[in-house]
Amino acid sequence: MPTLLISLLSLLIALPQNAASTAPRLEAARKDIERIIGLSGAEVSVVFRPLNASVGGEILIGPDVVYHAASTMKVPVMIELFRQVDAKTIALDDTIIVSNVFHSIVDGSEFTLGTSEEADGAAHLSLGKPMSYRDLCETMITISSNLATNVLMEKLGVEKIRATVTRLKAPGMKVLRGVEDQKAFDKGMNNETTGRALMTLLTAIGSGTAGSPAACDQMQAILKRQKFNDGIPASLPKDIAVGHKTGTITKIHHDAAIVYAPAPYVLVVMTRGMADEQKSDLLIAEISRIVYDAVKPAR
Repeated sequence: MPTLLISLLSLLIALPQNAASTAPRLEAARKDIERIIGLSGAEVSVVFRPLNASVGGEILIGPDVVYHAASTMKVPVMIELFRQVDAKTIALDDTIIVSNVFHSIVDGSEFTLGTSEEADGAAHLSLGKPMSYRDLCETMITISSNLATNVLMEKLGVEKIRATVTRLKAPGMKVLRGVEDQKAFDKGMNNETTGRALMTLLTAIGSGTAGSPAACDQMQAILKRQKFNDGIPASLPKDIAVGHKTGTITKIHHDAAIVYAPAPYVLVVMTRGMADEQKSDLLIAEISRIVYDAVKPAR
């Protein structure tokens, strides 16, 4: 038997059975994804990896390209909140007064957010009143409230959030500041991330290593209650749960998810350059469908 063929057979035997059987489908999926990215005219990064590393197989398209993080930076804020809960520094049902006064990282000057019930939900309704950390976190993740995010960040401390990101070995996620710090934005001081960094953080949550098992279970439950579901979940079967966080600003649209398929996986899709959010939703949803079709159990 030719040496090359022997080597290929040995490699397939050494791989977990699922990895060997899905490898050709993942390669076909990669080609399909690269084709539709090309048609979109946008810059797109895609990171796919099974939650259980022993399953094998991955798709990495631009995993280390740096993007404005938009609201995906709220994931490490949530992780740090639960780290402090684990450390008994605070309790989820402790309360804090919701204030709309924050401080720029440029010079410490005060700034406020334009808030509304539609954008900030319970946080807006609680201005000047106490609100629990549990409810602030729920509002930050599920409807992406910037007000709730900044209240939590000023309490938790940006340096501690960064330290937790470093501990989880996701250096591509750079949390510099709260949301809508215009002075910092004007100086190019923005929160940034890569697809690999988001994959690392979500894998830690999904595998129970981002905090205590109970904390990770609670974080997954919050992510599953996400209200914006036109991206990764949109093209999946209705019985497949998805825990995810979106991020959107002008011409930036991301979705980062744990997909609870029969073999759960993490999928991150990051886009830059599409002004029409409906089109970027459709692109993300189509990439999600291609990945799911590649890994779903054969009938």
